Amino acid sequence: MSWSREEQARRAGAELKDGDIVNLGIGLPTEVANYVPRGIQVMFHSENGLLGMGPFPYEDELDPQIINAGKQTVTLAPGASLFDSALSFAMIRGGHVDVAILGGLEVAQNGDLANWMIPGKMVTGMGGAMDLAGGAKKTLVMQTHTSKTGESKLMDRLSLPPTALGCVNRVITELGVFDCCGDHFLCLELAPGVSREEAVARTKGELRFAG
Repeated sequence: MSWSREEQARRAGAELKDGDIVNLGIGLPTEVANYVPRGIQVMFHSENGLLGMGPFPYEDELDPQIINAGKQTVTLAPGASLFDSALSFAMIRGGHVDVAILGGLEVAQNGDLANWMIPGKMVTGMGGAMDLAGGAKKTLVMQTHTSKTGESKLMDRLSLPPTALGCVNRVITELGVFDCCGDHFLCLELAPGVSREEAVARTKGELRFAG
């Protein structure tokens, strides 16, 4: 057994603290917005110029001018602000985003992140990932533990072009929760039914366990 996408998103939501400014990357990280714990108030930031992003709209709420960085239509939460991308990136680079939750292709045990290209495949650009990884106070990565071919995506060192170096604090995969500790990964939690032996076998790099 392992966590589903929804269970990964719920576990990532548990990382959020009251008052956090949070940026959600494209793909799986966007689902975290559905799993903010009760009693916790956060403000979602989108690098195209939105602070206070609300949930995805119902059909009668659609406004094609209100979109997130992934070009999905969204709503505005009470107190939301709109601004240009220059100000948005100034917020990111100025350290005003508390948590960036990004997708990943590979994460190294020293916190290096690769999430923007696979050599030989068409790419549209890095987007805001480099700025978010370097500018957020905490960077959390959500990804599968292995590739479609079974290769580990938790690495001793990156094999893909890096997005940012030494930036990742924590990784959540379908197998569990892992911290980047420089010369090893530290497993804080395993998904139900996942053994230590399986986690070690599917991790390329040293894996230690808390407790």
